[in-house]
Amino acid sequence: MPSAHLREAFGTLRFRLTIWNTAVVLVFVLLTLWGVREGLRLVLWKEADDQLLEDAREIQEAIVKHYPDDAKIHDELDRKATTHTHRGLFIEIIDEQGAPQWDSTDAPAISLSSLQSISEMTPTTVGKYRIVYFQLDRRLAPQYRILIGASFDQLEADIAQVTWLLLVVGSVTLLASPLGGYWLAGRATRPIAHIIDTTNRLHPSSLNERLPLRGTGDELDRLSATINGFLDRIGRYLEQNREFTANAAHELRSPLAAIQSSLEVALNSDRGIEEYKEVLAEILDECGRLRILVNQLLLLAESDAGRLQVATEPVELDVVVRKACDMFLGVAESADVDLRIVGLGHARVAGDAGRLRQVVNNLIDNALKFTHAGGSVDVRLARHPADATVRLSVRDTGSGIPADDLPHIFDRFYRGDKMRQHERPTRGTGLGLAICRSIVEAHSGRLEVTSLVDQGTTVTVILPAAPESQDELALRPDGPLSAISRA
Repeated sequence: MPSAHLREAFGTLRFRLTIWNTAVVLVFVLLTLWGVREGLRLVLWKEADDQLLEDAREIQEAIVKHYPDDAKIHDELDRKATTHTHRGLFIEIIDEQGAPQWDSTDAPAISLSSLQSISEMTPTTVGKYRIVYFQLDRRLAPQYRILIGASFDQLEADIAQVTWLLLVVGSVTLLASPLGGYWLAGRATRPIAHIIDTTNRLHPSSLNERLPLRGTGDELDRLSATINGFLDRIGRYLEQNREFTANAAHELRSPLAAIQSSLEVALNSDRGIEEYKEVLAEILDECGRLRILVNQLLLLAESDAGRLQVATEPVELDVVVRKACDMFLGVAESADVDLRIVGLGHARVAGDAGRLRQVVNNLIDNALKFTHAGGSVDVRLARHPADATVRLSVRDTGSGIPADDLPHIFDRFYRGDKMRQHERPTRGTGLGLAICRSIVEAHSGRLEVTSLVDQGTTVTVILPAAPESQDELALRPDGPLSAISRA
């Protein structure tokens, strides 16, 4: 089991951040230390070369000053070499024939043939020595050739010491960077661990807890805010589902109770054929209500799951609207409501004729239910070429919807009779507008509602218009058709 814990630890984000941080720090430190070493090496070599060139100028001045006293010249040069033994400085004088004429104490043997390729007053490495070679001006002194050199053993020793020091620094960094990286990674991932712990405690039945925001505005704070928003949406969704389930159960219970009651009454005693027919008719009526409710619930469930399928065939929406108005004309007359088509332009959309007919029927039925006797319902359909849409509006002169209720009209089982009461009793499932919106959105459209209390409500369906040829438009004129009224 320890190996499993190790694998789990190595697979954490904290461990990976530690590895990445350590790798980046080590690469940066090693490159920096290497750059420091090479830079210091170049500086030390340059200082050594500058010192050799300065020695060469001093020796040239000494020779010119003491010429032709060779003894004084040799003493001066030997004194200079002796005072710089820590550098391994040596001096050699070569005569005009190229033979050694004088050299300082402990001067190494330098092959004179190697001097042929050396430029004057240019520091050059020969073997393990750094030398400078120049020739005296004949006008000032004999044409001696002077060779000045120094060992770079001490220089390399200094560089080696610096290298060792840098290696110590690198080693300390190698040990400290993983520890520091692990600590920093822990601080960086601590909010993530808190997010994980909090989300693990959440349960669908209790989503009240939220992640705290530190106020830093960084990515982790934005992640917490996003998760909190997601939890809010989940909470609302679950609450709606709970209400939906409870309301659906309530709606299903009423017709089922009515069916059971009718059957119990029919079975309590012998009855005549007409009484049984009456009971069966009541049962059939309740079954019809159940069928409608179940179909509505199935449609909404398909919409929620994103599986509401609609056809994409050309639909003459003006024909659908006229047929719907013809169908509800008798209902409007019986309710003493004036149902009118105030504008019916030719409008074609791509969609499902059956679903769109359901939307139109629901909107007209709703408007008639909540309009007082003597009121009116106006239906208008128009094509808007400017934004390539078709707009169907159904306006009633009912009591309107209060502003507080308006945001909830698309909630399932939110009863219209709670919003717009009038003297004529109505009964519905409270799913009509929710179904209309689902169907309209499945057709890439939208549903808009405006309402004023005591003035009425207007519901507008906006759908993308299907393209039509010029010939089709010429054959079928736009404009309002004959009005339907209750006469």
